[in-house]
Amino acid sequence: MTRIILFDTIQAMRQSEKTNVMRILERFSIPYEALFYQVEESEGIDVVSVANRIQKPYECVFKTLVTRGDDHSYFVFVVPAKCDLDLKKAARSVGVKRVEMLPMKQLFPLTGYIHGGCSPIGMKKLFKTVIDDTALYIDEIYISAGKRGVSVSLKPQDLATLIQASFADISVLSEKKAC
Repeated sequence: MTRIILFDTIQAMRQSEKTNVMRILERFSIPYEALFYQVEESEGIDVVSVANRIQKPYECVFKTLVTRGDDHSYFVFVVPAKCDLDLKKAARSVGVKRVEMLPMKQLFPLTGYIHGGCSPIGMKKLFKTVIDDTALYIDEIYISAGKRGVSVSLKPQDLATLIQASFADISVLSEKKAC
């Protein structure tokens, strides 16, 4: 079952917009809810702002981070809004000595997504992905739908099955984003 929720003053026509993420979820019969929110193209937006705009708890809204390992492999990590990726834990979870954040200018060519609209679903290539294990304690998580201004909610296990992800302790509460 697919539900669509609009926030702010977005025109009703937005609800008919489907992203590649939504099409993939539908192709695999994975139930999801689409949430549209207002964001200006020139505006920088972080996942905490997204949580506020879609009116969902921070612990349920997750961001997608792309890294490169010391072995030159790429890895994707999905962590809660108010957390940072713990690079040491992340490296251990994928079996490498070290990972570093991918420079923003390399994100689009590698994944097909821009900063603020990166989703673990539908990247150009299926990279080894780890979801923070806090997701296991939540019925639904909210992730980017692959476009700024659109999120989807789905069951964490459905996401993990779809993208062949594992769960691990990979995050640390951000001091900058503390309540």
